[in-house]
Amino acid sequence: MLIVQISDLHIVEKGQKTLGVAPMAENLSKAIAHINQLLPQPDLVLATGDITNNLTLAEAEHAVQLLNELNCPYFVIPGNHDNREVLLQAFSGPAIPGCFEGMINYTIENHPVRLIGVDSTKPNTVGGHMCQKRLDWLEAQLNEELKKPTIIFMHHPPVKAGVLEADYDGFVGASELGAIVEKFTNIERIICGHIHLPTHTKWHGTIVSTAPSMGMQLGLDLTMTKPSEFYLTVPGYQIHHYTKHHDLVTHTAYVGNMDGPYSFA
Repeated sequence: MLIVQISDLHIVEKGQKTLGVAPMAENLSKAIAHINQLLPQPDLVLATGDITNNLTLAEAEHAVQLLNELNCPYFVIPGNHDNREVLLQAFSGPAIPGCFEGMINYTIENHPVRLIGVDSTKPNTVGGHMCQKRLDWLEAQLNEELKKPTIIFMHHPPVKAGVLEADYDGFVGASELGAIVEKFTNIERIICGHIHLPTHTKWHGTIVSTAPSMGMQLGLDLTMTKPSEFYLTVPGYQIHHYTKHHDLVTHTAYVGNMDGPYSFA
């Protein structure tokens, strides 16, 4: 099974650039063209939040128009730059196949890997949030399949990743989430976005992985002292490959011109 993860699209209205400088719609189109030529083709694409930049319906509708160019099914969950009701209005249909008490939580079945999407947002809050209702829902979903390989996907990583923005934003309920996760040995990954950088961290018996953005890379400052800033880069995405050997291997792909290929012989 081949799962592509895109994240932090930050799409704005047509004809505009995100924050006046980042051509995020153009970047997303380039990434989609890149994904559409992958061999083998992905089974599906997961968009792990910050679909829009300013929470508006016009931005969400623009994102729908762009994402509909994908040759495979895609699914979205919200980030802190999204409005749940706006996403539900714009992405009516298979891209959001379910909700739980107004939150965009759902499970994707009938694949070699089970995929559980969790809404980690709270309105008017930047950081992650996992209330008791969501925790109970997630645990119930996990209890339905105790052996099948499972990926949880959401916007906020529940770990301190050494990135100023995410660590400062925090994640309410992370320890409670971790207590649930460590009960289930079949959770292969928790895949997230939010920090605009690819990272991998061991956490409560599984691996938390984050994806790069569609071209707004946060400055990596391990001193955790510099002000928040980003750089314009080529778009990137993750490829999660569940192999015939039952291993989940993650690759990071970047959409740009490379010199080559040349023979290694």
